[in-house]
Amino acid sequence: MDDQNKNLLIATALSFVVILVWFVLFPPPEEPVEDQTPPAVTETQTEGGDSIASTPGVAPGAEADSPSTEEVSRQASDAPRVDIDTARLSGSISLAGGRIDTLQLKDYTETRDPSSPNVQILAPVGSDQPYYALYGWAPGSGLTLEDVPGPNTAWEIEDGETLTVESPVTLRWDSPAGLVFRRTISVDEDFMFSVTQSVENTGDTQVSSAPYGIVARHGEPADLKNFFVLHEGVVAMADGSLAEIDYDDMTDFEVVPSEGARADVTQVASDGWIGFTDHYWMTTLIPAQGSAFKQVAKYDDRRDIYQTESVMPTMTLAPGTTEEVTTRLFAGAKEWETIREYQDEGVDGFIDSIDWGWFFFLTKPMFWVLHHLHQLIGNMGWSIIGLTILLKAVLFPLAFKSYVSMAKMKELQPEMEKLKERAGDDRQKLQQEMMALYKKEKVNPASGCLPILLQIPIFFSLYKVIFVAFELRHAPWLGPFQDLSAPDPTSLYNLFGLLPWAAPEPGSILALVFIGILPLLLGISMWLQQKLNPAPADPTQQMIFAWMPWVFMFMLGGFASGLVLYWITNNTITFLQQYTIMRSQGYTPDVFGNIKKSFSRKDKAADSAANKPGKPDGK
Repeated sequence: MDDQNKNLLIATALSFVVILVWFVLFPPPEEPVEDQTPPAVTETQTEGGDSIASTPGVAPGAEADSPSTEEVSRQASDAPRVDIDTARLSGSISLAGGRIDTLQLKDYTETRDPSSPNVQILAPVGSDQPYYALYGWAPGSGLTLEDVPGPNTAWEIEDGETLTVESPVTLRWDSPAGLVFRRTISVDEDFMFSVTQSVENTGDTQVSSAPYGIVARHGEPADLKNFFVLHEGVVAMADGSLAEIDYDDMTDFEVVPSEGARADVTQVASDGWIGFTDHYWMTTLIPAQGSAFKQVAKYDDRRDIYQTESVMPTMTLAPGTTEEVTTRLFAGAKEWETIREYQDEGVDGFIDSIDWGWFFFLTKPMFWVLHHLHQLIGNMGWSIIGLTILLKAVLFPLAFKSYVSMAKMKELQPEMEKLKERAGDDRQKLQQEMMALYKKEKVNPASGCLPILLQIPIFFSLYKVIFVAFELRHAPWLGPFQDLSAPDPTSLYNLFGLLPWAAPEPGSILALVFIGILPLLLGISMWLQQKLNPAPADPTQQMIFAWMPWVFMFMLGGFASGLVLYWITNNTITFLQQYTIMRSQGYTPDVFGNIKKSFSRKDKAADSAANKPGKPDGK
């Protein structure tokens, strides 16, 4: 086998092995089966806002007490509410605890059907999956739990009727201890709430208390994908250090007595935030940047509740004084541009709440280019094609050198054959003379596989971007390809939409057997790329090369159609580059001749098998 085919075989086999292992060990997640039976709702429900303890800043002997779990005699839906209504958000705030527990996104629906329900970010206790944000104060010296507002305090509206961008809402609660607590909630034009908690000491004794914020989630999310390429769970930043904690890792936390549950506690000196991230959505507590606070990720296995908490330093209030603290809450879509703006406004490292992965040094700039191409072109499919062209342009100097080397290797084939004849069975002599010939002609036989190897991290990085980035969700291209984050919707099963029945469900066996248009084009593009070179003489190698395009076609058929589109574009450009460069070096690839030979070899192989002794036709 000549070195060119050897290099190509090694690189292709390596790519095949990596993708095969990935596909087998980490198959695409199955669609969750919806439970059609609604959960039973009891008259008395246990709420999720508990266990704030060991508050930083409390003097020895004056440790803040922990609010214990309280039982609510009425469902959250029965409590009075304050409506939330902006151009992008709708929902409400329950006056039971002053919790933000109902929130929908007006811009986004659950499916591509515009009549489908809006995406719901937060849901109250009593719903299928309660998920909410609440705030309160942990009692310090001179106070008890009854003296401070907690998860179920009955607040009253002091100012405002509906929370809008132009009109904040202020809630008030008068404590039996002579304290007046206020909570002013405002929201911007996107997904950021500001929550200002204040306390006025109208009594005649000095007291202390610590404000806190909680995001609580009852059970794991129903649409949890559990796919290794995507992080879902806690995401947190603490003084420049990013932490990503999966839900199953939270259940393995050690029990922290001061927290009353399994917890991971981090003391943040200056800048940080913590919350829960889903595939495309996120709810995050953001204390004032530049201030110290305690950051907690917690799992209460008694009630199957996951929590993230931010606990501010304890405040000491002399009689007649007022203290306040403002924190923020992000609850919405992980739009790159929106999150970047919040980072520019001072939320440290907020762009890293998007799961860029280990290859962040590739995925971040790759998405940046893709995003700006999309802004320029206005279509994500053509933007992916444009990104592929740019990537090939960046790698062109390396590709040029590689294809020139391959062309020279072809020119050296007659000399190589002479060396083999002279060396005979002396392999060492053959290797020495071949290396001398390479050195003399300035040919590097290994350079042929380098561009192929470089495609592997690029492939995985682009896959990460297409799978994770919100901007690819429901992104259309043309014709039937209306969601580039989903597999190819076309299928041979219905003649690519010509027959009046639906294509098989993506990920099913039928979907793999009845291939779509894009996977088919992928297989053809790989097959044509092979035909730039004659098939190797060895029958085993011939078989591997013959099957490789079609194996890849079926393997990648279930991947996101945007990724398959990238691969087709990459193969097409590679074919044109290699053909043009090799011709410029005096070697013209005989593509049609190689295709013809591949079919003639099959015919000869069939004739040979038919004429073997013992066969009916081979008497």
